[in-house]
Amino acid sequence: MSRFVLPQVNPGERSEHVLTGTDTVIEDLPKVSLHDHLDGGVRPGTIIDIAAVEGIEIPSTDPVALGEWFRTQADSGSLVDYLDTFAVTLSVMQTADNLERIAREFVGDLVADGIVYAEIRWAPELHGERGLTLDNAVEAVQRGIDSAVASAAGAGRTIRVGQLICAMRQADRADEVAELAIRHRDRGVVGFDLAGPEQGFPVSRLASAIAMLDAAWMPRTIHAGEADGLDSIRGALLDGRALRLGHGVRISDDIEVEPTGSVSRVTVGKLAEWVRDRGVALEICPTSNLQTNAFSRFGNDVASHPFDLLYQLGFRVTVSTDNRLMSGTTLSREIALLSDVFGYSIDDVLEFQLNAAEAAFLPADERTQLVAQISAAFERL
Repeated sequence: MSRFVLPQVNPGERSEHVLTGTDTVIEDLPKVSLHDHLDGGVRPGTIIDIAAVEGIEIPSTDPVALGEWFRTQADSGSLVDYLDTFAVTLSVMQTADNLERIAREFVGDLVADGIVYAEIRWAPELHGERGLTLDNAVEAVQRGIDSAVASAAGAGRTIRVGQLICAMRQADRADEVAELAIRHRDRGVVGFDLAGPEQGFPVSRLASAIAMLDAAWMPRTIHAGEADGLDSIRGALLDGRALRLGHGVRISDDIEVEPTGSVSRVTVGKLAEWVRDRGVALEICPTSNLQTNAFSRFGNDVASHPFDLLYQLGFRVTVSTDNRLMSGTTLSREIALLSDVFGYSIDDVLEFQLNAAEAAFLPADERTQLVAQISAAFERL
């Protein structure tokens, strides 16, 4: 069996996952997605369509083979190699029409997966190769989102979607991107993110952008604790004043587990204690973490992922997909994966969704409504 345990799936394909030991189809459960990249969730068929029209060279013109190429390239054990696959998806995301289409299809796939609230993150600065302005790009993505939300409503489905605007750590455009996020705050943008290489690009370099976001009371999540360790997490919290940690899986580096016979002694360090005790949400993406060796200290299979350790210790763990194309996954598949490996019940799955709902970048009353919506649906099971 593959180390990924469950069969992988391309964006746009339909799948069904049953919760271990039950007849509950996970796709039918209301779910919250906090960490899902737009340029990592493009349908292979869409890449092929756009590439053919625009004369873009791509690795394959067969959707199945192209999906397999993305998964193979991404499963390198290196975040740098993983990120190289984005050159292909970004090549077809350089016009307003293409962005609108891809955002519309992206949300359509979320609806099919049973997601009722999603935050889609992406970096507008990566979409200007053909003259598209930052504002035009954000507006195009919002049109796609709005169209998909309306289509879902017409089919009797409900989803709410916000944009998370990313600045790339290495690009030195964070001030400009922070201003962009603030400018579109009441037009679809719900928060700000820092993405890109953690090592060598600390959050402290971007102090002026963070100050702008502080002044505007703009919530933020920051990629940290994925490709770098505790210093990256510390910087996200202290320098970036992040409310959530993108991945954050390496907070486990501040936890020592010492087997002592039939039980283990666990020591939680000061940084990990801070994250746990203040309920800082961890946006954990199991398959992606496996692909990039984010938890290699513990092992190289899903059963070695520290997700369960963090959950048992009381951290606010949430489940996300990161890049559905590169990881060949959906949120339902990620939940099924964890359930199969760690024996989680429907009550555990509910807790993961409530953790995510409570960490959403929504006003307090709307978070309360989201929590109530999810809780009521699970109670009807």
